[in-house]
Amino acid sequence: MKVIVCVKQVPDTKGGVQFNPDGTLNRAAMLTIMNPDDKAGLEAALRLKDQYGAEVTVITMGLPKAEDVLREAMAMGADKGILVTDRVLGGADTWATSTTLAGAIRNLDYDLIITGRQAIDGDTAQVGPQIAEHLGLPVISYAEEIKIEGDSVVVKRQYEDRYHMVKAKMPALITALSELNDPRYMTPGGIFDALDAEITTWGRANLVDVDDANLGLKGSPTKIAKASDKVRKGSGEKVNVDPEESVAYIVGKMKEKHII
Repeated sequence: MKVIVCVKQVPDTKGGVQFNPDGTLNRAAMLTIMNPDDKAGLEAALRLKDQYGAEVTVITMGLPKAEDVLREAMAMGADKGILVTDRVLGGADTWATSTTLAGAIRNLDYDLIITGRQAIDGDTAQVGPQIAEHLGLPVISYAEEIKIEGDSVVVKRQYEDRYHMVKAKMPALITALSELNDPRYMTPGGIFDALDAEITTWGRANLVDVDDANLGLKGSPTKIAKASDKVRKGSGEKVNVDPEESVAYIVGKMKEKHII
């Protein structure tokens, strides 16, 4: 059994975000982490490896430093890491990103592809389903549980106030929720092995059945009108009054804001 996991190196939002003049994220200038939903998807793949001996290949698209997230995945137990990086791929929206990843995945054999539901830097939840569309695969999103039955995958799918049990014949693509599991930690031995492991690096020339018109910033139909860091709250208003006056003051403010 062969499983491909798509992961993304995303900004650590605790440290704030920075933007380029064109509105895209300045990823080179920010601290980064593995996207939480993707890490849950990786853990699901590693459990399939533990149970069935699956081969787990992790793939990411990004700057050269995105190699770090692949080594983290390999330190957790993944077998192979593939970095897709090229200047012409920069500034991609979900359409261009999914086109690129699908073009890379066409080089590989697989039974199952697992992606995170969405990335914390975009929150679109589009890339996984779009990859499935490009590759002509069935897709099951919002996975809470994953089981293998013969040549099929059975997924407990989150759905508002209930859940669905969905079965699809492999090959298929699944998008994972962060609630799917608790990802394992890297092991000391895994860290040393990952540092010495060879990362496969692909560029534009390695993408299969992909049109240049659908790549990078120029191939992205999504246009950013404006982007900014989160608005910081002001210091507020401070008053010194006795308890009885403070009650009247608070009620007055709530009426002023039409809260009551």
